[in-house]
Amino acid sequence: MRGDLTTALNPIPLYKQGGGEEKGEMARLSAFAGALAVGDLVKSTLGPKGMDKILQCNMSGGPDAGKLLVTNDGATILSKIGVDNPVAKVLVDISKVQDDEIGDGTTSVVVLASELLRETENLISQKIHPQIIISGWRKATQEAVRSLETITKNNSLNVEQFKNDLMNIARTTLSSKILQGKKDYFAKLCVDAVLKLHGKTDLQSIQIIKRLGNNMSDSYLEEGFLLEKRIGINMPKRIENARILIANTPMDTDKIKIFGSRVRVDSVAKVAELELAEKEKMKDKVDKILKHDCNVFINRQLIYDYPDQLFAEKGVMAIEHADFEGVERLAQVLGGEIISTFDTPDKARLGKCKLIEEIMIGEDKVIKFSGVGQGEACTIVLRGATQQILDEAERSIHDVLCVLSQMVKEPRICYGGGAAEMLMANAVSQLAEKTPGKESIAIESFSRALRQLPTIIADNAGYDSSELVSNLRAAHASNKSTFGLDMENGTIADMAQLGILESFHLKKQVVISAAEAAEMVLRIDNIIRAPPRPRQRDMRNH
Repeated sequence: MRGDLTTALNPIPLYKQGGGEEKGEMARLSAFAGALAVGDLVKSTLGPKGMDKILQCNMSGGPDAGKLLVTNDGATILSKIGVDNPVAKVLVDISKVQDDEIGDGTTSVVVLASELLRETENLISQKIHPQIIISGWRKATQEAVRSLETITKNNSLNVEQFKNDLMNIARTTLSSKILQGKKDYFAKLCVDAVLKLHGKTDLQSIQIIKRLGNNMSDSYLEEGFLLEKRIGINMPKRIENARILIANTPMDTDKIKIFGSRVRVDSVAKVAELELAEKEKMKDKVDKILKHDCNVFINRQLIYDYPDQLFAEKGVMAIEHADFEGVERLAQVLGGEIISTFDTPDKARLGKCKLIEEIMIGEDKVIKFSGVGQGEACTIVLRGATQQILDEAERSIHDVLCVLSQMVKEPRICYGGGAAEMLMANAVSQLAEKTPGKESIAIESFSRALRQLPTIIADNAGYDSSELVSNLRAAHASNKSTFGLDMENGTIADMAQLGILESFHLKKQVVISAAEAAEMVLRIDNIIRAPPRPRQRDMRNH
C-alpha cells in the first residue's frame, strides 16, 4: 500500500534527461506570449509613418561583426533576429512566405496574426473551446474575403487605366518605405521596368545595381544588362552585333593543380618542354572556343594571361570571373546557354546582342549589353549616401517589383489606408450578429482584430486613433466603402480620389495566412521539448 502511494505521488519519468513538456494552460500561455512579443516588435513599423529598426551584429568575432542593418521591412527584421520561442517561429515563417509569395504585406500578416491571438486570450478566459473559436474564424475569413471581392476593380482591359493603377499601387507600397519622399519618381521607374517584362512574373531580367555616391534621386533605369566586370587589356572595348559564348570552364591549366604533386626532370630543357606542352594544350582549347564563331567570350572562372593574349590577338573580347548569378542571368537574358565543353560547336547556342561597351557609373566601370535577345532586360541603378540606405532602397524596390509583377496574374485592385480592413471588419461583424451560439463571439473577435490594423497605422503616425477609427467605422456604415485613413492630413478621406490602391491578391493573402497561422497556434495544448543530442566523442576521445 505504501509503495502504491509513493508511486502515485511521484510522476513516472517519460522523457530523457533534458527533455520536458508544458501542458494545457501553461502551454497556451507560452505560445501566446511568444506570438504577442513578435507582433509588438514589428507593430511600430506598420504604415506610412512607421519607424525603422536597427539590427546590429555582435561586436565580437565573425565576418559580420559590428555590421548595421537599418530597415522597417517585417520579413527582414524577423529573419535576422534569433527567435527561440517555437510559436514565434511560426509567425517568422508566415512573414517569409508572404515575402516570397507577394513581396509586401509582411508586417501586416504578422500583426494581424498576433492581434487574433490577443483576442483569443479573452475568449479562452470565457471558457470557449479552441475548436469553436477556429470554426468561427473560418467563417469570418470566408466572409472577409467575400466582402473584399465586392469592392475590387479590374482595369486590365484598359491599358492606360491599368498603368495608372500600377503607378498608384507602387506609390502606396513605397509610402511605408525609405523611398517615400521620392515615391513618384521611383514608382514610375518600377512600373517602366515591370512593363518591359511583357506579362512575365520572373524578375531575373530586372537587375539592381547599388553604387555609393550622390543621392537617391540620381538613381535611374538603364536599358539593357550591366555586368560589374572589366574588359581585358588590349581587347576591343566596343563590339556591335555581338555573338557571345558563355562558359564555365577552367582557363588556367598552365599550372599543375594537384596538391602536393611533383615533377622530376634532369634538365632545364625538360621544364621548358613541359611548359610548352601546357601552352599547346591551352592553345588547342582556345582554338576550339574560336571555332564557335564568337566575338565575345565570357567565363565564370579565371582566364590566365596566355589565353587572354590569344583572345586579344584574334580580336575577341574576353571577360573573366563573372559571378555565377551574373552568368546565369546573362545566359537567360542573352538567349544563350552556359557551356563547359567545346567539341560540338554546331550544337552550342550563342547569346546575341546589338552592342557591348564599357560605361562609367560613378567611379566604376561596368560592361553594358544593349539590344539583348530578350527585350525585357533592364537594370535599375541605385545611388545613395550610405550602404545602409542603398540596402534598404534595394529591399524597397524589390518589394514593389514583386507586387507589380503579381498584378499580371491577379489584376484586381482594392483600396488601402485601412479601407479594406474596415470593410472586412464590418462585414464580419454583420455575420456575427446573424450567427447563433458561441461562434458569434469568435467571429466578433475576428472583426476586432481586423480593426486593429487601421488603429495601429494611426497610432504610429501620432494621431488620435480612437477618433479616426470611429469616424472611419461610421463612414463605412454609411456605405462609403472607399473611405480610409489619410495619414498626410490626419483625417479620413476617399481612397479612390487619393489614388491609394493595393493589390487584392496581397490583402487576401494577408487575411488567409494570418488566420491559418493563428488557428495553428490555437490548436496547441502541449509543448514537448526534446533533450539535446549528446555530443559524440571523436577518434581522439574528445
